[in-house]
Amino acid sequence: MDPTQPPGAEELAPLVYDELRRLAAAYMRRERPGQTLQATALVHEVYLRLAGAGTPWTDQRHFVGIAARSMRQILVERARARGAQKRWGGIDRVSLSHALAVAADPEGTLPALDEALSRLEQIDPEQARIVELRYFAGLTIEETADALSMSPATLKRRWALARAWLYRDLSGPPV
Repeated sequence: MDPTQPPGAEELAPLVYDELRRLAAAYMRRERPGQTLQATALVHEVYLRLAGAGTPWTDQRHFVGIAARSMRQILVERARARGAQKRWGGIDRVSLSHALAVAADPEGTLPALDEALSRLEQIDPEQARIVELRYFAGLTIEETADALSMSPATLKRRWALARAWLYRDLSGPPV
């Protein structure tokens, strides 16, 4: 690795592989039962996306943060695809009871959370980043505070605000 050049995904991935597997496992624990994607496959899919981007990374934390966001995006894409396949896969007519069952399906939760998180990011990008690191990446308060260069006490306050905002957004009437 050339010390004058920022490291690429191919240099950083082996250094942070165990951490990426831990993050992927945390993501997968939140997925619905019967999920066919495994944590290792998720890490490899993220690597392929990041290596293909050709982006220089400032350091390992930057790479892991972007990888965590990519994991979230992959899982959201898969949830949306499953939902689309479930709703439209060969169905000609949809009864009201079926429509209500699909609407109450937990598979819709991840896309709804992703959309709410995107709205929060428009209002307060830092709070959205806190949610990504805490909820999706599974980092502790201390790890998240370190990654965002803030004190744990400040992070706890902002984490509480972000959760309250998301709760209000997700439980309110659809926008």
